[in-house]
Amino acid sequence: MSQSDFSKALLDNERPTPEGLIDPQGRPAGKRFDVYRNNVVLSLSDALSDAYPVVQKLVGEKFFQAMAGIFVRQHPPKSPILSQFAPEFPDFLAAFPPVAKLTYLPDVARLEKARTEAYHAADVDPIDGAALAALTPEQMAEAKLHLHPSLHIISSPFPVFAIWRQNSDAPDTAIPKHGQDVLIARPQDMVEMRTLPPGAADFLRALAAGRRLGETIEFCEKIPLFDLTENIGGLFESNLLIKIES
Repeated sequence: MSQSDFSKALLDNERPTPEGLIDPQGRPAGKRFDVYRNNVVLSLSDALSDAYPVVQKLVGEKFFQAMAGIFVRQHPPKSPILSQFAPEFPDFLAAFPPVAKLTYLPDVARLEKARTEAYHAADVDPIDGAALAALTPEQMAEAKLHLHPSLHIISSPFPVFAIWRQNSDAPDTAIPKHGQDVLIARPQDMVEMRTLPPGAADFLRALAAGRRLGETIEFCEKIPLFDLTENIGGLFESNLLIKIES
């Protein structure tokens, strides 16, 4: 029996018990393996529900557990680190016919995935606004701003932040009819989330991609309602700036 045969049988009920598995009395361990197989799937399903609690609430616990069983068997863990389990889940939801009518669900899952990744990101101390203010206009235009490694941005045509809050920590949250850009980061101890003003998502993505500040500003000022002062201030208020490369 190879390790590969064992792992494949572990997540596929249609496969027979791997040859060579015996119980303490030397008998074939089919029943014991079935119990172990079920426990593994249940444990991974529970880990999935812990990572995506709002998705579970939106579809219901019973449905989520059945769906999780399908997902776990199709996407077994690739890492022993449980926090890295199920990165494929949002895309799985987007292609899973039973939830096709819940068109916002994959983006809610992407938001929850980003929260987990932000929580486990590296700790880095931010810098204050004095470092940027000390630059000359020429230096500022050429500067590259390095952002906190926990930063994630979710842009959705659906009001995903409002949907998440209504089903999480603020049940009275009103659901707007427009989409939302959401910033997720953990610059200090707690994961923080907030919606972004017009153009802010493009501004932050450009900086995160390594574009120079002058080039980024020139690009974003073409976006209707983009406010440069508000966005620069938001970098420091949210403790997102960790280094200036000039």
